[in-house]
Amino acid sequence: MKKVFQRPEVLSDVVMHYCPGCTHGIIHRLVAEAIDELNIQDRLVGVASVGCSVFSYNYFECDMQQAAHGRAPAVATGIKRVHPNNIVFTYQGDGDLAAIGTAEMVHAAARGENITIIFVNNAIYGMTGGQMAPTTLLGQVTQTSPYGRNAETQGYPIKVCEMLATIEGTAYVERVSVDNVKNIMATKKAIKKAFQTQIDGKGFSLVEVLSTCPTNWGLSPVESLGWLRENMMPYYPLGIYKEK
Repeated sequence: MKKVFQRPEVLSDVVMHYCPGCTHGIIHRLVAEAIDELNIQDRLVGVASVGCSVFSYNYFECDMQQAAHGRAPAVATGIKRVHPNNIVFTYQGDGDLAAIGTAEMVHAAARGENITIIFVNNAIYGMTGGQMAPTTLLGQVTQTSPYGRNAETQGYPIKVCEMLATIEGTAYVERVSVDNVKNIMATKKAIKKAFQTQIDGKGFSLVEVLSTCPTNWGLSPVESLGWLRENMMPYYPLGIYKEK
C-alpha cells in the first residue's frame, strides 16, 4: 500500500504537551513540512521562546537553543552572525515576542537580520494562566482584564505585521491563520516563503499565525475556531504586509 501521509522527518515522534484543541501542534507540523521540502534540516538551528511553546526544542529534530523570555531574536542574531550559512528560526508566542521581547523583535528587523520568526498570536498569555497580552482585543476578558480590555487604561492591541512592515530592514511579513484547511495550506506556503527569504539572503522575515487558546478563552476547540474568525480576523486581517 502506498503511503500518502506521514510524520515529517524533522518532527519528533513524541507526544506534545499542548492542551486539547490548541493549534500549536498544527503550526509545528507546518514548520516541519516546510523544512523537509526545502531540505534544510542539516543546517537548521531553532530558538525556543518562553511560554506555551517553551518545549518546542523537544519537537524538532534539529539543533535548538533555549532563549530567555523575549530574547529569542537576539539569540538568533548571535547564532546567525557566527554561523551565517545556517538557517536560523525562532518560534514565539505573543506574550514572548510582543511584550517582553518587543525591542529584540523591532531592532532585529531594523538591522535586517537574516533570520526567520514564527510568531503565534492567540491574543492571550497561555502558559501563565490567561492574563491580558499585548495582542488581547478590546473588550476581551482575561484574568487581568476581567471587565474586558479598555483602551483608556490598557491601551490598544499591537498589530505586529503592520508595525514591522514600516521598517526598512524587513524583507517579508505575512499574517496567516490555521482555522480551516484553506488557511492551513496558506500558512504552510507562507512559512516556506519566509525560510526561502532567509535562504536567498534577503533579510528579516516573520510569519504571524492567528491561533486558538481554548483553555484560557473558556471555549471548546470548535467554538475557539469560530471566535478566532469572528473576533481576531477583523482586527488582524490576513495577508502579506511586506515582501521585497
